[in-house]
Amino acid sequence: MDPVEPADLTDLVIRDADVVDGTGAPSYRADVAVSGGRIVSIVKEAAAAGCQRPRARRELDAEGLVLSPGFVDMHAHSDLALLRDPDHSAKAAQGVTLEVLGQDGLSYAPVDDRTLAEVRRAISGWNGHGDDIDFDWRSVGEYLDRLDRGFGGEGIAVNAAYLIPQGTVRALAVGWEDRPAAPDELERMRRLVAEGLEQGAVGLSSGLTYTPGMYAEDAELTELCRVVARYGGYYCPHHRSYGAGALEAYAEMVELTRAAGCPLHLAHATMNFGPNKGRAPELLALLDDALAAGADITLDTYPYTPGCTTLVALLPGWASEGGPERILERLADEDTAERIRHHLEVTASDGCHGVPVEWETIEISGVGDPALAGHVGRTVAEAAAARGESCWAVARRLLVADRLGTTILQHVGHEENVRAIMRHRVHTGGSDGILQGTKPHPRAYGTFPHYLGHYVRELGVLSLEECVAHLTSRPAARLGLPDRGVVREGHRADLVLFDPATVAAGSTFAEPRALPTGIPYVLIDGRFVIEDGRRTDVLAGRAVRRTPV
Repeated sequence: MDPVEPADLTDLVIRDADVVDGTGAPSYRADVAVSGGRIVSIVKEAAAAGCQRPRARRELDAEGLVLSPGFVDMHAHSDLALLRDPDHSAKAAQGVTLEVLGQDGLSYAPVDDRTLAEVRRAISGWNGHGDDIDFDWRSVGEYLDRLDRGFGGEGIAVNAAYLIPQGTVRALAVGWEDRPAAPDELERMRRLVAEGLEQGAVGLSSGLTYTPGMYAEDAELTELCRVVARYGGYYCPHHRSYGAGALEAYAEMVELTRAAGCPLHLAHATMNFGPNKGRAPELLALLDDALAAGADITLDTYPYTPGCTTLVALLPGWASEGGPERILERLADEDTAERIRHHLEVTASDGCHGVPVEWETIEISGVGDPALAGHVGRTVAEAAAARGESCWAVARRLLVADRLGTTILQHVGHEENVRAIMRHRVHTGGSDGILQGTKPHPRAYGTFPHYLGHYVRELGVLSLEECVAHLTSRPAARLGLPDRGVVREGHRADLVLFDPATVAAGSTFAEPRALPTGIPYVLIDGRFVIEDGRRTDVLAGRAVRRTPV
């Protein structure tokens, strides 16, 4: 054999890996060579064939490990976490190499000074108050540039794509009032959406049970979706109900995007609350009919039954009109607070998805004020019983004392629905992971290994090849990223090596920040961000911009 010159060597060869390539095809054994941040060669069954094996400056023995594309978190709330935590093991240790930010219609670009202050207050329960962040951006492009710079100009922990948040756009153009947009306001929203897409956003999100996004009528949303379609993006709605009106709300989004000619991605597409027990097949039939008629639809879910949001999100929409300060004023007024209670507990709040709130299902997971930490880990009903008070008295006091920053878990899901939806051919994985709070939902730290360990290995709900496709190539296709999501020559070397026999979520409801097991290596752009099961100091993540069509 001729000697190999150092200049001819690739950067890395991963030897004898069981490659699950992300397409859903059967696994195969191969050597995979990486150089310059891309996969440069794949030699199948290299050892058995006796052929020329690729040589590299570094060789990694992957015997017994599965090599797959990096996982794509289609629904993440790391908008500020990526800028405050260079480690970000919550996602990196799961094998996540790309997160999609700007979810649920509320995030930090595009903004002006007024809107930024309002949004920071409104979603402090999702991302913290941001006092540790230098908000040196206002436009979508500037925010993506800030992600690129990351820490000391070196980047961020994992890659990130961005959805333009419709609620933030409405706050900027209209305000927080419950009224139709005037023609000039609608035109401004169109321009803001177009500018964000031109600057690299992948689509538009909505939070239609959150203010002010919930105040938009379908005609307004349709107009914005037409802009999204023109640029080749997609619409990602948190729609108007996941409870009593869930099926109608899903149908509304299907019809709205059909009218706009816009691809649809349904955010955290669950069927929760009592009225929806066992009704996942009805949702899937609705989607199948739309797909058969030519609709372009995908969805994401997390593999758990409880949901997670903020306590203030449960309030009726009218109580949130005008923004955070107006909410606090209404809570301070006895008559108005009683009216809010009646809507929550008796007539059913739109913020609680048209279902009367069941305080025994509402667990406090985090507070902004450390003085309130004693409530964390208790349901509102438990806290009320301990204090000899009504549930509403406890909830109201928390909202006011915590300045609307309280996060909650909502134990309202159904396991049979979770399993049925994850099997669907347009399903992708999304953690919906809120990283704030003392006891966050374990999905923030465990979604992807929980799919692989619990639902693949232990339950067999999905085959390994199917599941990896759901977590890699399918989301990459939705995001319009042709060189990601598949182990293929020429593709970016965003890769995960995991042990299929041991991979599992470490996070639980009792210990939600425990890291997963069985994922010893994660690469982004061909660089190890997890090596021998430990986080390195590599900051290989960047903003991933979609080029407008």
